[in-house]
Amino acid sequence: MMSKLLLSGFEAFLGNAINPTEAIVSTLDGREIGGAGALTVTGTILPVDFQHGFERLLAAYRRVQPDIVLMLGLAAGRPSISVERVAINCDDSAPDNAGRAAHGSLIDPDGADGYFSTLPIERIVRALKDHGYPAVISNSAGTYLCNHVMYAMLNHIRATHAQVRAGFVHVPASHELAVSAASASSSATPMPSWSQRDLNAAIEIALEVLAEELV
Repeated sequence: MMSKLLLSGFEAFLGNAINPTEAIVSTLDGREIGGAGALTVTGTILPVDFQHGFERLLAAYRRVQPDIVLMLGLAAGRPSISVERVAINCDDSAPDNAGRAAHGSLIDPDGADGYFSTLPIERIVRALKDHGYPAVISNSAGTYLCNHVMYAMLNHIRATHAQVRAGFVHVPASHELAVSAASASSSATPMPSWSQRDLNAAIEIALEVLAEELV
């Protein structure tokens, strides 16, 4: 029986012209990873919205009933793939795409202070490095929408006692985003970036590691 993975990305946000996670999800949606019978991918794109972002992810989760959830986000300015270790119970950020800012509010007043990723983060980082892609384990997913959906997903899985593994990966900017940012502001600090092709390939390697986990 084929296992199922839910892969999420985000729309563009905070003045960025594009979000490369949209292209990653579009590329990998429907793929079978790890050979026949291993892992099939269903993709979904989330709004950058504190009120509706996790609602969209939860609706996809309930529809797909996955064995694994891998959430993706953009970390413009980071040069490496960042595999997140932990999500914290806190929203504290600039406004989302609906104009709502957060100022240290709890994601779930009754929830735990934080949750660790249940994905094999060390194996993912090692596999990426073995293929020549810079990758690190990150100990902070921030306090914006990326941390919000990672925390909310792990919180839901824990509350429902589901046997589902979940975690979050931040990706660098794509070349297209870096060029767009430089064009928009001549004084902007140069943004480290990868080709979209390499971003897609790196996440596919991460999925191959997850497929192996299910064998």
